[in-house]
Amino acid sequence: MAQYDVVIIGSGLGGLESAYILSKEGYKVCVLEKNRQLGGSLQIFVRDKAIFDTGIHYIGGLDEGQNLNQCFKYFKIMDKLNLHRMDNDGFDRITFDDDETEYKHAQGYDNFVDQLSIQFPGERENLINYAKQIQEICDYFPLYKLRGDEAPIIGTKYLDINAKDFIATITPNKRLQSVLAGSNPLYAGDGSKTPLYVHALVINTYIESSYKCVNGGAQIEKHLTKNIKELGGEIRNYAEVTRIVEKDGLITHVELKNGEHVEGKHFISNIHPSTTMTLLESDKIKKAYRNRLQGLENSVSAFIVDIVLKPNTFKFLNYNLYHYKYNNVWDSIHVEGDAWPDGYCVFVPKSSRSDIYADSMTILSYMKYDEVKKWEDSYATIPHFRESRGEDYEAFKIERAEKLIAKVMERVPELRGCIQSYTSSSPLSYRDYIGAKDGGLYGIAKNYQDPLRTFISPKTKIPNLLFTGQNLNMHGVLGVTVGAIRTCGEFIGQNYLLHQINNS
Repeated sequence: MAQYDVVIIGSGLGGLESAYILSKEGYKVCVLEKNRQLGGSLQIFVRDKAIFDTGIHYIGGLDEGQNLNQCFKYFKIMDKLNLHRMDNDGFDRITFDDDETEYKHAQGYDNFVDQLSIQFPGERENLINYAKQIQEICDYFPLYKLRGDEAPIIGTKYLDINAKDFIATITPNKRLQSVLAGSNPLYAGDGSKTPLYVHALVINTYIESSYKCVNGGAQIEKHLTKNIKELGGEIRNYAEVTRIVEKDGLITHVELKNGEHVEGKHFISNIHPSTTMTLLESDKIKKAYRNRLQGLENSVSAFIVDIVLKPNTFKFLNYNLYHYKYNNVWDSIHVEGDAWPDGYCVFVPKSSRSDIYADSMTILSYMKYDEVKKWEDSYATIPHFRESRGEDYEAFKIERAEKLIAKVMERVPELRGCIQSYTSSSPLSYRDYIGAKDGGLYGIAKNYQDPLRTFISPKTKIPNLLFTGQNLNMHGVLGVTVGAIRTCGEFIGQNYLLHQINNS
């Protein structure tokens, strides 16, 4: 029976970053991953020689002196990543059915204001105010800025402000309101719930700088994994945890699907907190705590079409496209049934094969889990993103994929003759392959009306069991990294760890 200082359940970004931090500090660490591929949402897959990302379509905050750049230097991966800088004057573009204009989000706050001021004459002062307030909000969250100073880990100043309402105070111009909120699929924006701080922390990262990972985001996992192993850490795939075993108030070991026991002094769960609770049999966890975690609403899911493009037919787009039928971009998240899709995002991966043409395209549109609930008792056990859940499910996916492609072609008609093949995935794909509860894009949904309820502490009621991952404070590469810092700070001291990161 193997014994470790720290056993980490799940090899998503938070689990790998925690493994690196603790291995670097001399802990004997083992990461357990149930699937063949490591990395959670960092995973890629290949169809007809084209590479697709499952989650990392672009990354922000990677310029010199910016927060994620500094973190990646600490993890010794920044200089190894193959990155492509996105369009400086319009890395994200927001469009609408009734308007030919592509409204541009630009990199750098001054440039962001300048580009939108061209498109919205008379709104410059409002845009300057918006940029100033977004930066002030981010500055209030010290860990986001890699500070260990005066402010609390979780400030309370901005938690109970609604993002949609805040943007409405910036400008009376309804179209500009929608443009400022137009990339809200980055955080599953819901006009009735999403807090302002979620909007600010996510948007700020990309305005600072925006990059695509050339040939996919799995390179982050590859370099992290290599560095962990060099530090003596162990990473095991096909190692599904089926039980977390507690004795006398502490976790003693986890049991794997093959019956093996893995012992540890400490355990970190990088899987959903409610899933963790289902694996844990312990009377030390009060029913109220279990019920609270089980009762938390998860963010909406998505339907995705991954298109292989015919060689040298479709020009590479160095930006992302966010499109809406109507002006109220906050309503798209609620659309289902025959009214679907109300909007979509288009991401074009950067391949090393060509600087002119694209190999592939990913189209994403919100989809509620209820739309696929009747097939929820089916589980995919075959290789990545190849499902077989019955003929009616396959027919559903084809119908929705064709509808989504047709909607995109209204805006991008040149796509029509460029498609070689496509595959699609539903909320069930997210659930089974990424381990996302209810197929949720970003874990637990935040709600400005009850903000503290959705903040999960890394500490649990069992002293040697901790959480990490996107369900702590924030999702996304930076949010998960901050979560790993919080979790590992419980072992080695948060200010010490921040000092190590800032001096890397």
